[in-house]
Amino acid sequence: MSKLEIKIGNQLVGDGHPSYLVAEIGINHNGKIDIAKNLISVAKGANWNAVKFQKRSVDVVYTKEELEKPRENPFGATNGDLKRGLEFGQNQYQKINEYCQDNEITWFASCWDEPSVDFIAQFNPPCYKIAAASLTDDNLLKYTRAKGKAIILSVGMSTLAEVDHAVEVLGKKDLILMQTCSAYPSAYEDLNLRVIQALRERYDVLVGYSGHETGIASTVAAVVLGACIIERHITLDRAMWGSDQAASVAPSGISRIARDIRLVEMSLGSSEKKLLPSEIPVMKKLRRVGLKV
Repeated sequence: MSKLEIKIGNQLVGDGHPSYLVAEIGINHNGKIDIAKNLISVAKGANWNAVKFQKRSVDVVYTKEELEKPRENPFGATNGDLKRGLEFGQNQYQKINEYCQDNEITWFASCWDEPSVDFIAQFNPPCYKIAAASLTDDNLLKYTRAKGKAIILSVGMSTLAEVDHAVEVLGKKDLILMQTCSAYPSAYEDLNLRVIQALRERYDVLVGYSGHETGIASTVAAVVLGACIIERHITLDRAMWGSDQAASVAPSGISRIARDIRLVEMSLGSSEKKLLPSEIPVMKKLRRVGLKV
């Protein structure tokens, strides 16, 4: 396989570079800009590289019937009330953009429809994320690709044939695939981390990992298996109201993931077996003189 790297903003991602850490805020802001800002600060404080949101045109993504379904929530009595209540608009995203610039952290979004792609484009994102739910939406894939930015594509809830087709539609240039299980939260036996290596071998593109499990060990393991990007949902408190909170990681967990990933990257070191300078004093003390191998 060839050596691969992609530039996201001012940072190179891929072979030979540290894993790029993306804190998925998604809809865990619960429609409140102050919560969004707090989550951005958590990610920045834990030394994550970027935060990510989700952008939808509610009346485009959902049918009228779906929006009219009864669903008790803090914003009203229907599913439409919930979807519209969680959706940030121009004013909120302007504040997010300014806050991220002030705090020197990158941000981008998963865009679920073409108008949302155009909406986010005004902020000149370094890349676009395409959610697993949109993997089979050829029109959205082509529309997003036409923006000329790197694309991160989640392959959850998809067959291998569907991934083949999506890669064909998008092309491999500046493409990163993300292994994920789209169940919230995900069972450990469904994570299938070995798919990370399989995707890299099949498509010769960079591969990352988007985790929805409750713990952190498997996310760190993904780096060992070659994940160049790590994405985890973050929350201020997993007990907060919201459908994604239970599959998210609280501030202490976010800090631990970043710490452990960097330690693992350091520990992977070199494939060359040699006598290390740190071992020489121990060798002189413990090895029998004259013993030959």
